[in-house]
Amino acid sequence: MNVSILGATGSIGTQTLDVVRTCLPAAQVRVLTGYGNIPLLAEFVEEFTPDLVWVPDGARADSLTEILRSKGVKPEILTGEDGLVTCAEYNQADVVVNALVGKAGLAPTLAAIKAGKDIALANKESLVTAGGLIMRLAREQGVRVVPIDSEHSAILQCLQGATGGRLSEGFTGNAVEKIILTASGGPFRTWPKERIEKATAADALRHPNWAMGSKITVDSATLMNKGLELIEALWLFDQPMANVEIIVHPQSIIHSMVRFVDGSVIAQLGLPDMRLPILYALAGPARVSNSYPRLDFLTAGDLTFEAPDTERFPCLALARHASIVGGTLPAVMNTVNEWAVGRFLADKIGFYGISELIAEAFSSYTVHEVNGLSDIREAEDWAMEFVHKMR
Repeated sequence: MNVSILGATGSIGTQTLDVVRTCLPAAQVRVLTGYGNIPLLAEFVEEFTPDLVWVPDGARADSLTEILRSKGVKPEILTGEDGLVTCAEYNQADVVVNALVGKAGLAPTLAAIKAGKDIALANKESLVTAGGLIMRLAREQGVRVVPIDSEHSAILQCLQGATGGRLSEGFTGNAVEKIILTASGGPFRTWPKERIEKATAADALRHPNWAMGSKITVDSATLMNKGLELIEALWLFDQPMANVEIIVHPQSIIHSMVRFVDGSVIAQLGLPDMRLPILYALAGPARVSNSYPRLDFLTAGDLTFEAPDTERFPCLALARHASIVGGTLPAVMNTVNEWAVGRFLADKIGFYGISELIAEAFSSYTVHEVNGLSDIREAEDWAMEFVHKMR
């Protein structure tokens, strides 16, 4: 297996490299990209000796070159958006792990699919903004789009478990009664609205179960993350909105479930460890032995469930609305959310400022159909103009 890892220095990227290191010793890492943590990227380049390396600009390329010179490692270093696309379509790779954050992940996803690469996808925004384009192109190119999200990995495993490891054409549409996405509820699950209103970025980053990057951790706190996953599930598993249910499961042991038309429910369980869905995305449906911690049912405690509260967490309702309306509205939502989360992390707006800004954008925007990447780009440009006017 030859692997490209886009976003190697982030949470998913570093865990992917750990999976390769400990579970897939025969895999070859052909491409690594990083953004801000150049010393860490240099360590990975020295260890995995990729053919291509990407950083965003010349200054960081010079810094990386200087570090690598002392290590005797000389990969080809690319920069800029075109360089990132080149990394995504590199012909020596079989599978591209897209662990980029935000809307920057879309163009590399499309480029990799056009180049015939299977995609192990952690970049939610690709499917949220362009799910129709991506899945149609994947079918045309005969490539797989395999989710890394723990919830979507769980759904995939449930479906493959019900079909002996394969998803036959039309199976999900004919046999699935309900896809049940589980949510931890985030750090503010038990907080009253009055307390949530005063929550700081530091509060939001204290997730009770998962260790993730700052943006996705805030999205988990607002439940926008679950809204994004709802939209992803509709595209990945070709389901109508009525077939997808979200329930809060605070223990994060059941990662998601599928109820079939006969009433049977298959669930995927495990400790909250992102290395497991990463490993499945790279090696599944085969099961690979590893030394990761195991779930012990005798010490796991109670497994509980509750309905999500969209009054305290309005981002989930906004994401549902965007999914129902469709077109370019999810792209607008994603762009505004990404910007607003950045402002919240910088202590420039309050917690509910995120949902308020998205709702205001919805009321101001005229939705268009998505016929190509240019339609999404225009929606994102509109959203950026909108948020800059709202400063």
